[in-house]
Amino acid sequence: MSKKNLISITDFSKEEYLKIMELSRQFEEHPNQSLLKGKVVATLFFEPSTRTRLSFETAINRLGGKIIGFSDSNSSSVSKGETLHDTIKMVSNYADLIIMRHPLEGSARYAAEIADVPVINAGDGANQHPSQTLLDMYSIKKTQGRLDDINLFMVGDLKYGRTVHSLLMAMSQFKNPIFNFVAPPELAMPDEYKLFLTNQGIRYYEHLEFNEIINQADIIYMTRVQKERFIDPVEYEKVKNVYILKNEMLAGTKPTVRILHPLPRINEIHTNVDSNPKAYYFTQARNGVYTRMAIISHLLNLQ
Repeated sequence: MSKKNLISITDFSKEEYLKIMELSRQFEEHPNQSLLKGKVVATLFFEPSTRTRLSFETAINRLGGKIIGFSDSNSSSVSKGETLHDTIKMVSNYADLIIMRHPLEGSARYAAEIADVPVINAGDGANQHPSQTLLDMYSIKKTQGRLDDINLFMVGDLKYGRTVHSLLMAMSQFKNPIFNFVAPPELAMPDEYKLFLTNQGIRYYEHLEFNEIINQADIIYMTRVQKERFIDPVEYEKVKNVYILKNEMLAGTKPTVRILHPLPRINEIHTNVDSNPKAYYFTQARNGVYTRMAIISHLLNLQ
């Protein structure tokens, strides 16, 4: 059987999304297992990461596997000029699965074409971040009890935010989603994603502000403005604090609304929100362990 990768969220079907949700639930109930006993997983992080890398490594340890790899490409032969092609071919000899983060869009797909083992994209530039999307979906399902009929507010950096791109594609597979995009013109959702929604007959609305409409939201998905994606620092300074969610803004929102954020946050969620029961971003990060256990198990046909 040919190997299966997770490079784009569209590599999985709706049925696979639901399978991952169920496996995540099972792993949350029974987190310590030995499904990866005797297997080696390589984590290749060419770009800084805290939650993604540590949650993947926690997932591997919870499943009884071994980890090789690096969290800084300067400590690898890349610093000597080794190509991505050669790095992937070499690591394929050592590992049963590769998890990779890289700053260049398309790098994960390229790695998957070269590798002899499954590859998981842990983020490639501003393109996609599918494992984050699956943990976001698990968080939505846990808090809302469904994935259909969700009014999803996406706030902040919608141009470079790979997490919102992947989440949009995945949630569009479920019934009657509504997307509300809240961003300045410089960081608006790219036209290709809006065209996709239009072609699917899915409703979306664009806003410059959201204070007066926030009470419609089921999920408020905040994002940071990503300084590392800006070539011009002046442009970053203009938009870096464009939206800041504060506790008083949540007073009229639905009791069931939950605030998600892929983290790290900078200023876009005030710390006074942290004690509000509608704040879910730290639990969301914990859900990443169970979801990534599910993804690994699925790709290696262990479940």
